[in-house]
Amino acid sequence: MLKLEGIAKTFNAGTVNEKTALNNLNLELTEGDFVTVIGGNGAGKSTMLNAVAGVFPVDAGTITIDGVDVTKLPEYKRAGYLGRVFQDPMTGTAANMQIEENLALASRRGSHRTLRRGITQKEREFYKENLTILGLGLENRLTNKVGLLSGGQRQALTLLMATLKRPQLLLLDEHTAALDPKTAAKVLEVTERIVERDRLTTLMITHNMKDAITHGNRLIMMHEGNIIYDVSGEEKSRLHVSDLLQKFEQASGGEFANDRMILT
Repeated sequence: MLKLEGIAKTFNAGTVNEKTALNNLNLELTEGDFVTVIGGNGAGKSTMLNAVAGVFPVDAGTITIDGVDVTKLPEYKRAGYLGRVFQDPMTGTAANMQIEENLALASRRGSHRTLRRGITQKEREFYKENLTILGLGLENRLTNKVGLLSGGQRQALTLLMATLKRPQLLLLDEHTAALDPKTAAKVLEVTERIVERDRLTTLMITHNMKDAITHGNRLIMMHEGNIIYDVSGEEKSRLHVSDLLQKFEQASGGEFANDRMILT
């Protein structure tokens, strides 16, 4: 479902601020994989997701999604393959529009625009049915403005909008990092439910090593633009945070020094 081959990306090349963000990165996800991604600051996690999404062109390598080479496709042309949820709950929804209007925008993405009337009753029932899975009572608040929702409610709604048309690949870029622990746990629970229900191939960046172990069927650790540890299945389920710290030190030859991740 996703194949990255020899991906390289350097920012500010030839200047004093030159930074190699991705260094001959190779990664392959099969359909239904739910991969959590961890690593210190500057490891290349978000750069990898941005490369997949087409936010910027890569310097070398190829990106294939569901058998299609998208390496040279601009971001807007890749949007049909992808669903994405960002760290900021304010991103991904229109605050001044109603919940049902936001869902209508998501469900009609990529469709031809017509002069037909607004949201139909059939669409409204479809939105209610999908909102129910969130367990937040939003199915009874379809006409509420999204700007009135809490950060956790908005993030859960954004997740639903990103998956409403079942993307080939779901990208989650630290989508619970801005939430309090209780709300983050709820959004992760909803994430797991939707991913499992639709068998979505998913890449989830997280700074929380415990969450990285708990969720998904596979875990990768990045360092200096490459993957230094890749674990799945039963071996992943037996991991502890201390094991990850040890693996990082073994693979990188240095001590893990990201306070945010260790404290979490």
